[in-house]
Amino acid sequence: MALFADRMRLIDTENAFAVGPAICEAEAGGDRVIRCNIGEPDFELADHVREEVKRQLDACNTHYSDPQGIFGLREAIAEQISATRGLEVSPDRVVVFPGVKPAIGLCQQAYVGSGDEIIYPSPGFPIYESFTRYVGATPRPLHLREETGFTLGGRDLEELISDRTKLVYLNFPSNPTGGVATPEQLAEIAEVILDRASKEVRVFSDEVYEHILFDGATHRSIASIPGMEKITIVVSGVSKSYSWTGGRVGWAVFPTEDEALEFRNLNINYFSCMPAYNQEGARVAITSPESALCIREMIESFQSRRDVVVEALEAIDGISCQRPGGAFYVFPNIAGACERIGAIDAFESLSPETREQTSPSTLFQLFLLFRYHVATMDRRSFGRIGAEDKHYIRISIATALEDLEEAVVRIGAASADRAGFADFFAEGRYRY
Repeated sequence: MALFADRMRLIDTENAFAVGPAICEAEAGGDRVIRCNIGEPDFELADHVREEVKRQLDACNTHYSDPQGIFGLREAIAEQISATRGLEVSPDRVVVFPGVKPAIGLCQQAYVGSGDEIIYPSPGFPIYESFTRYVGATPRPLHLREETGFTLGGRDLEELISDRTKLVYLNFPSNPTGGVATPEQLAEIAEVILDRASKEVRVFSDEVYEHILFDGATHRSIASIPGMEKITIVVSGVSKSYSWTGGRVGWAVFPTEDEALEFRNLNINYFSCMPAYNQEGARVAITSPESALCIREMIESFQSRRDVVVEALEAIDGISCQRPGGAFYVFPNIAGACERIGAIDAFESLSPETREQTSPSTLFQLFLLFRYHVATMDRRSFGRIGAEDKHYIRISIATALEDLEEAVVRIGAASADRAGFADFFAEGRYRY
């Protein structure tokens, strides 16, 4: 009898956390690593939110709370979603989770049966793909193309939808690419889903970056398109827009109250409830006028950093980079750099078993980390299936501007260091 159940071999991970020990290893010699790997704003939690959490703690609001989420927070979420999406959402359709991530896996467990299909963007947030085989589903990655701005339209989705499609994940603004769908693309996607998918399909609209948009753009949700509210789960949280990754407060607005009650019960089984004091802080974050000023300051900083980093990356031989429309990442194409330093040939020289666990962009990422002390994320960290010949890295711009400027200088040097890469590759470090 094995110690772990067979399904434990089917779940994957999020490499933004898995790369942490490798960063510590790279710093063991005394060199500081510039950390462009983690998706966490480098701004502090706003004072007005922090003070509310303190006040709640002082009031001893530290006991069990409603497993669905405290009513005041659910009411604030319902009002915000209604006002910004043009919908009529009641608090009874809202469920609060310890972050957005649990909603991803719980929706797969709740809606998807063995052999059902899940469509998700690739590159995309890795937990979409991570859970699919764990729950017995068939993964159907929708590969986003650089030439279309890493977005998608109805035609892209139409090729994947079948009568077994049960969940469709959308994420705009996107992690890792910063892609933002146009209103026309959202309309096309909605038309295809309503026309081609089963009536029992659910669209998981991950809108956690909803406030982080550049160049004056405003957020649009597919749930706002007529006919979509009845099949769309709108998901967001405090981690990105309010720079509160440690708060672990996320939420989902379900199409019906009955569905919300099912997830309330899942919360009871998994978490009991979320800390009431953090939920009260999230309520203040959503409702306080002060939050808009904090968000605006953050967006202005991210946009300025984006412009500097994209321009510098574009000047590197073998690298090209689109200007993302939202989130706080850039996603450069490093195919030319991989070719230039020999990473593609090195990858091809590996055994088939080893190639399954790495990629040319992974080799570049590791070389950059251990020899040039810049931490990034490789393409396969955002969807492994079908990513073998796609050569990109994700750079988080939620890092001080002077560090980003130095990081790009180092990336440029690494992309020209063929001899250094050959020496590094000879050490046998192919994955982390």
